[in-house]
Amino acid sequence: MPTLGRHPGHARLLSKLATTTALSEDDLAALVALPVTVRDVGADADLIRQGERPAHCTLLLEGFACRYKLADDGRRQILSLHVPSDMPDVQSLHTVAMDHGLATLRPSRVASIAHNHLVDLMSARPAVAAALWRETLVDAAIYREWLFGLGRREAIVRLAHLVSETVARFRSVDLPNQAAALPLKQIQLADALGLSPVHVNRVLKELRERRLLGPGRSAIEVRDRLGLAELCGFNDGYLHLRAA
Repeated sequence: MPTLGRHPGHARLLSKLATTTALSEDDLAALVALPVTVRDVGADADLIRQGERPAHCTLLLEGFACRYKLADDGRRQILSLHVPSDMPDVQSLHTVAMDHGLATLRPSRVASIAHNHLVDLMSARPAVAAALWRETLVDAAIYREWLFGLGRREAIVRLAHLVSETVARFRSVDLPNQAAALPLKQIQLADALGLSPVHVNRVLKELRERRLLGPGRSAIEVRDRLGLAELCGFNDGYLHLRAA
């Protein structure tokens, strides 16, 4: 079975974990040696469905993904966005069944890592366990920020904040091109922000008129990153992108 070290994207994961947690050379070598299954997945494809009992965790190597839940009438609420180097379902190690789904938003490459291999690694390498635990805490911090935005930010500020956050996360894994042209559709923004597509369209138009966003339609073209951050008061502290 191939190992993580043979595939593009693993360097981002190692860099991300090592930046925030003191990992030894042996820790890094153990991460690289993890057996994985790598596959390419199209856009808007389920990686895990709500109610499933996965036997593996997912590492996003390339592309863009989201967590989501579906209402009884089929409407989707996006709960979080995920960039390369993210492992969105580490919590599946300790849950009986998934209480949400995980899906791609753009064509993606993902690595599947068997639960038993991760459990063995975390038992043998406490620093790796701490690094992965820390990533779940960052997920929780992002949830809190999104919840605050849904409850207290007006639509234009909410959208500017989501764009600013996603830009920061793409830049943190050295993907400046995707940070400049976010691979998000209007309907996906609506699902993440709790707004109607019509409302999102109006807000995007206003941000373009302010020259904070460019005219791109297939992606969100970020023209003035600092201006967007100023508009929404964006502070990336809750993302914990730098070591303590």
